[in-house]
Amino acid sequence: MAKGESTVGESEEIMDSLLEGTSRSFYLTLKVLPKKIRKQISLGYLLPRLSDTIADSKVGENKILLKLLEEYNQRIQDEKNPMPDFSELAEIQEDFAEARLLKEAIVPISYLEKSEKLNDSDRKEIRKLLQIIISGQILDLERFTNASEGKIISLVNENELDDYTYRVAGSVGEFWTHMSLNHLFTMRDHKKEILFEKAVKFGKSLQLINILRDIPEDLKMGRCYIPSRTLDGIDMTTQDLLEMKNIEKFRPLYNSYIDRAEKYLDEAVDYIKMLPRNQFRLRLSCLIPVLIGQRTLQLLREGNILDYGNRIKVSRSEIKKIMRKSIWLSITGISPKKMNLS
Repeated sequence: MAKGESTVGESEEIMDSLLEGTSRSFYLTLKVLPKKIRKQISLGYLLPRLSDTIADSKVGENKILLKLLEEYNQRIQDEKNPMPDFSELAEIQEDFAEARLLKEAIVPISYLEKSEKLNDSDRKEIRKLLQIIISGQILDLERFTNASEGKIISLVNENELDDYTYRVAGSVGEFWTHMSLNHLFTMRDHKKEILFEKAVKFGKSLQLINILRDIPEDLKMGRCYIPSRTLDGIDMTTQDLLEMKNIEKFRPLYNSYIDRAEKYLDEAVDYIKMLPRNQFRLRLSCLIPVLIGQRTLQLLREGNILDYGNRIKVSRSEIKKIMRKSIWLSITGISPKKMNLS
């Protein structure tokens, strides 16, 4: 072992710590996953989380971030390419966990390239996932190159919104399903097709919820994921979303997006129903984000998303309750559709 390299055990400890630091809610999901796919799914989260940190960094010029994203993707796709230097980017991070993720980037990358716990198919699917997600992040950076708090840029139409939610999240549903089918259970081809369709909507639901929840933060950065043509249809502009008093005019459209996210979550529930009953841990790991998503949508429907001083978020105490409900539903097989989660 060369000087400075980590052992497999050390690498896994570091990755586990990085996962816990960068996503407390998803970390809960990872902890209950079946061991046969835990490392693959962990990398499938951690590596895109790294590219997301790059894309969201505040460096002044997007061309620096675009260059780093492209270099990062090149290294992921082929280990013969040099490792990008993230040291300067790490120094400007306000979040300690994200700074550490950049500093320790070589650990998950080396694990992808060298770990004997991954097979060639795993590596292929992880690289494919990264290719799709980073393409979405690059498109996002290019789209919002000139965006600022004083100059809001929005998506143009619903096709752009659907494409974005697929690239950065629907593709994750596909990847998750590939790992499950490759390592945990088999399924007839016609059912596989249905499972993958529902997996994509599962991923899209979670990303759409993030978009709806993060409208205030995105607008501060000059980004609006509610398409301009859709806003035109209700005689509103992106600037109107900066005013708390405009919620009643915006609410019917906003609620229609909540309805769409709820329908996607119903597809996610159907996805879970298709999983073998003996895959308790897999079903539980899928139930957790579904229940958190359902509760988040309830809060979004009840609150005023344009009230920038009151961020809407599921509390830690509620997360604990949701964990208990997830275990109960996994055991009983009861559907979480339309459950009262308050």
